[in-house]
Amino acid sequence: MYIPKWGIALSAVIFLAVLTWAGLLVAGKNPLPFPDNGSRIFAATSPESKAAIVELLGQHGVQQRFAVDTSGIQRSIMWDGTIINFSPPEVSTKLGSPSASIGLVSGDPVASAHAAAAFLKARGYSAKVVLDAEPELPIAFVVTDAMVGTVLNFRKHVTEMPRPN
Repeated sequence: MYIPKWGIALSAVIFLAVLTWAGLLVAGKNPLPFPDNGSRIFAATSPESKAAIVELLGQHGVQQRFAVDTSGIQRSIMWDGTIINFSPPEVSTKLGSPSASIGLVSGDPVASAHAAAAFLKARGYSAKVVLDAEPELPIAFVVTDAMVGTVLNFRKHVTEMPRPN
């Protein structure tokens, strides 16, 4: 049976690519944007404290994947999906100065935020939708007293978000 050299080479390249991807998955470093399970976002008190926390997380195996900075907000996105933010006071004040946020993926962030606020209000909690906290990104926030120091945010899938700087 004749097998062309290019067929063997192509098979080897595909095998190595799959093996590399599997190794990255096992190491917790999926290079692909799927699945997008949302994010857990924690607020730092200053740009310097954000850098210190990112460095500390790195010492414990949670490495920074990339940084995304917009309109004064500095973000370090870690390989496990955790985000360490520093937000300027004007952004933080719009959201009630939260210390954390739970990021959820949605095809329509604004509609999802309004639905979440209605859901929480129906259960007796206060909830308001904030759309202008970060106008550069398609993110809708829900500020609620159902959680202490934490807001919810709804965003599009990572493949539909603007490219990082």
